[in-house]
Amino acid sequence: MSVKSGSLYSTIPQLEQIPFLIHGFGIRLWEDDDYKNRPEWNDLKLVFLDQIHSNIIQVIDNIPEERLKGDAMITGLPFLLLIIKTADCLPALIVDESQKVIAAVHCGWRGTSKRVVQKTIQSMKGHYGSNPGALLVALGPCIGRECYEVGEDVYQSFKQEGLSTEFFRDHPLRRRKYLFDLKGANLSQMVSAGVEEKNVFSVEICTHCHESLPSFRRDKDKAGRTLSFIGMSS
Repeated sequence: MSVKSGSLYSTIPQLEQIPFLIHGFGIRLWEDDDYKNRPEWNDLKLVFLDQIHSNIIQVIDNIPEERLKGDAMITGLPFLLLIIKTADCLPALIVDESQKVIAAVHCGWRGTSKRVVQKTIQSMKGHYGSNPGALLVALGPCIGRECYEVGEDVYQSFKQEGLSTEFFRDHPLRRRKYLFDLKGANLSQMVSAGVEEKNVFSVEICTHCHESLPSFRRDKDKAGRTLSFIGMSS
């Protein structure tokens, strides 16, 4: 992770080396208007989703005129900034450097149980011919496995979907409660879709533990949101 002096967002060094790519994971103070205050981004159109904890993927081949509904976006168009909002959920930014295709994914436990990130990678392959083995993925801050307590309903949803329950650990103190590794579960789905684990770069920060990052589990409705973004300048 790279944080420039005075910056309100962090970047992944390996993705910074891609000349046409713009990306970042904001902190608590980074807000919608901050995109407009950067002159070098004036030509970019901001694209937000109406996020609904689904596996709906929007493939954007034309500039959208209204806010789209879903939890993942894919595009090959330059000058669009795809923005995901999270507050404990996992933001995933994906780039196919050779085909010039990008994706942004919102991964909560519901989306994870519906394989949203795996299906996004499959859609990149199907729509744009992306090779999953060549994709680069940046995983932003999310709630860590030691802090993410979930109930029996979450555990059962993964079983019902035929997903591995290896990322659940019995809570040490509370009966029928589990500690869930959200990032690990999504990484597993990416690898199963053909992504090389060496091409996945992760910000290892727990949102629940760090006051500079929004956490719904910690702050409830006062949490705000982390804004994660990816775009292409050419």
